[in-house]
Amino acid sequence: MNIDLSGKTALVTGSTQGIGLAIAQGLAGSGARVAVNGRTASRVDEAVATLGGDAFGVAADVSTAEGAAELLAVLPEVDILVNNLGIFGAVPAREVTDELWRSYFEVNVLAAVRLIRAYLPGMTDRGWGRAIQIASDSAIVIPEEMIHYGVSKTALLAVSRGFAKDAAGTGVTVNSVIAGPTHTAGVEDFVYELVDKNLPWDEAQREFMRKHRPQSLLQRLIEPDEIANMVTYLASPLASATTGGALRVDGGYVDSILP
Repeated sequence: MNIDLSGKTALVTGSTQGIGLAIAQGLAGSGARVAVNGRTASRVDEAVATLGGDAFGVAADVSTAEGAAELLAVLPEVDILVNNLGIFGAVPAREVTDELWRSYFEVNVLAAVRLIRAYLPGMTDRGWGRAIQIASDSAIVIPEEMIHYGVSKTALLAVSRGFAKDAAGTGVTVNSVIAGPTHTAGVEDFVYELVDKNLPWDEAQREFMRKHRPQSLLQRLIEPDEIANMVTYLASPLASATTGGALRVDGGYVDSILP
């Protein structure tokens, strides 16, 4: 398939590393002008240099209303919004405090809501746009060790479906991508929280998948580029009839036919 995003401006939140950076690379490789976002200016600059071309950076903490306002002042309109920003971590269920619950909703849910709310009117006025949220298999298979994370990602699926209805008939699509266990630096740290820290990475990964994600049909961690491929397709005109969906790139982890 020939995916051409020439003339489109895309924003990817949390895109200085991992899945977000891979998505930014995928969109830029298809011709989009990509805005890299992160909290730290130096890391944003490094990511922009990696992308090259006409990529540019906006350093702002979009998990806060003030940070979102800073970003919007620099970038008032986009054609493609990818809400990738997210946090995760293992905490015993009974030890998740009210404060931690709130912080996960601020970062994993409300950050996306604010930006969709801000950018959707311009998209609908122009008759074309894409809003894509990066969710997780944990939205469906709530993990015992991080219920707070799973619930926040469940909410993100609902946010996507609801805004897709709001944008019905406008030429704008809103979708979420259910990412399975993915190989990133943050996930490496997480894996070593759950398995022997002295194991070499390949053995640690296999041990993690065997003990904590045994239902994966892929039987390995997904690479960020594999998530980016789905996002790039959904961002393209080729996905014009796909909206309100929760598309899985989970390696067969979720044991259901739908979504």
